[in-house]
Amino acid sequence: MKHLKHTAIALSITLALLVSFNPSVTHAADAKAGLFVNLTTDDTWAATKAIMFAHKKALKNGLQPVAIWLNVRGIYLADKKRPSHTHGLMKANVQQMLQAFIKDGGTVYACQACSKAAGLTPDSFIDGVKMGNEKAIVGLIADPNVKTLSW
Repeated sequence: MKHLKHTAIALSITLALLVSFNPSVTHAADAKAGLFVNLTTDDTWAATKAIMFAHKKALKNGLQPVAIWLNVRGIYLADKKRPSHTHGLMKANVQQMLQAFIKDGGTVYACQACSKAAGLTPDSFIDGVKMGNEKAIVGLIADPNVKTLSW
């Protein structure tokens, strides 16, 4: 019985050491969660909710990276030639909300194909909006630590 007890203790210690020094276990514990917001609409109510959630609920609470991908009709939200709407009880319009999000460390990408179809170029967008590319977008949506929400 005494020998069995010593064997169990030795196995427990060995297992604890293996788990604590396993890089994949350590990496998973150290990895920070991120958020990718897929924003496909230029509806200001939905857009305001998406931007506010990405900024105030994710970015301000330490999630990293936090990115908003403007695609389909969502790209029109960042077109500096279009008037930007202030929705409901918000004190800022949609473009001001996007710029505040960027200023605080968030990233806003515009879909290249959608921009081209809409006749928009990188110069068409408000300051800070980046033209999305396959490496950046796929890198975010394929990252196991980044969750995706769609509006």
